[in-house]
This record gives sequence, C-alpha cells and structure tokens, in this order.
Amino acid sequence: MENRTLVIAILNKAYVEQNAMLDLFLQSLGGGEDTEFLIDHVLFVAVDQRAFNRCRTLELHCYNLVTEGVDFSREVFYMSDAFNNMMWRRTLFLGDVLRRGYSFIFTDMDVMWLRNPFSQLYRDGEDLQMSSDCYYRNPFGNSFFNTGFYFVTANNKTVALFDEWYARRNNSKGMKDQDVLQKMKREGAFTRLGLKVRALETTYFSGFCQMSQDFRKVITVHANCCASMKAKLIDLRSVLEAWKVNNSNGTSNATIAWPPIKGICLHDTTNKH
Repeated sequence: MENRTLVIAILNKAYVEQNAMLDLFLQSLGGGEDTEFLIDHVLFVAVDQRAFNRCRTLELHCYNLVTEGVDFSREVFYMSDAFNNMMWRRTLFLGDVLRRGYSFIFTDMDVMWLRNPFSQLYRDGEDLQMSSDCYYRNPFGNSFFNTGFYFVTANNKTVALFDEWYARRNNSKGMKDQDVLQKMKREGAFTRLGLKVRALETTYFSGFCQMSQDFRKVITVHANCCASMKAKLIDLRSVLEAWKVNNSNGTSNATIAWPPIKGICLHDTTNKH
C-alpha cells in the first residue's frame, strides 16, 4: 500500500488443493465488508513449487520462498520437526521483510477475513498487535497471544525482536515459534527492546478458542484450537455460510449465534496442523 504496508500469507501444496484453504481464504476476502480490494495487497509466499504454480495461475502476488533440503509441500504434523522448521523459516523471512522497511499483517490461511481489519488496528505507537487465543480485558498484559494473525510496524525495535526471536530457535527444542515468543515476553524482552505490544480483543479478532458473540463487531475468525485441515475446512465453511446468511438478510446489526463448532476441532487427536 502507499504507506508501505502489506498482508502476508504462507502457502504450501496442502493449502492450494481444489476447495482447500486458499480457496476459502480468497472467498472470505471476496465476500467480506470492504475486504475485496485487499487481495491486491496480499503477498502469497509459496514454500513449494506446486503452491507457487497455483498462485501464479490465480494471478495473485506470489513469492517463491527457497526452502532447500526441507519438504513443506504436505500437511505436516503439529509440533513435528517439519512443522517447527516451517515456522522458523517463516520467522526468518518476515524479519527480512521488516528490514526492508515494510510493515505487514501476517495471517494464517485458516483466518477468515469478514471485515477490513485496519479500522481496529491502532496507530498509537504500537509496534506489534497480536491476536489472542483468549482475551482477558488487558490489551497490554495478555500472554495468550497467537501468531496466526498479527500486525507489526517496521522499525529498529521490531527488527531487533525478530532477529532475537529467530536466534533462539536452536535453544528451544520442543517449543514452537509462538511458545518462544511468549517465553521472551515473560522474560522481559518486549520491555528491554522498548516495544509497545497490544493484544487484539477476541470480540473483533475472533477464533474457535474464544468466539466473538457480536456479528456487528467481528472482523476475523481463526480456526485455532483446531488441529486437522479437514476439521478446519468443515467449520470455517460453516462460519462463512453463517456470515453470508447474516449479511444477506439484513440482520448484520443483530447479535446472533454462530454455527456450533464440531467437537473434532476442540478435541482432535490426530495432532496435525
């Protein structure tokens, strides 16, 4: 965008199969309120050739991320070595984007965009604004953040954060990147680096862990607390259908119930991500 802000999403082969996560993500952007134009500002970062080819076929903005020696093309097991390698490769890439002076929203593909999020992303000196699995009323003390959706402003402080975050990868066995960032916060890294970090309210930036109950305010819905791709797709399709019905019948100003999230999302034992 004109202010050097973009949206970044990571693609692999599992996401670009027909009627899979990429199609659902684009459907949410195409049908949300004031979101369709944002498709032109999303950089889709492909981690395998199949994903890159599909991205180019759809005439999206595509970047082919080199991942030599690691196969990211499949749906990987949650917390497996392949999963953690993919998360750390992502962190390295995003730090490089910041070093080039670009602010960005990072979004997982399993986040449905129902409204333009920029109306609720503050510009009051915040360096980092992160979604939450659970929100407990304190935007500056919430430790249950989720790296599946966040907005980061490019400056020396956030570059230093990403450099330190990535540097800890080899000393954090058994921890995913999100766990390492939470540990850094508990150890005072945010304060030491002079960062202002805000947790985003789940009323606006919702997810399956803690669903927003207000259709008038909800902006995004993330399939967190949900392990397998199959389960995510089933429930996110239900979310989009409820959104479509709600908007088409003119009741978008009313508080209504979301469709029930299937138990497989909350108690899935396949241990996939």
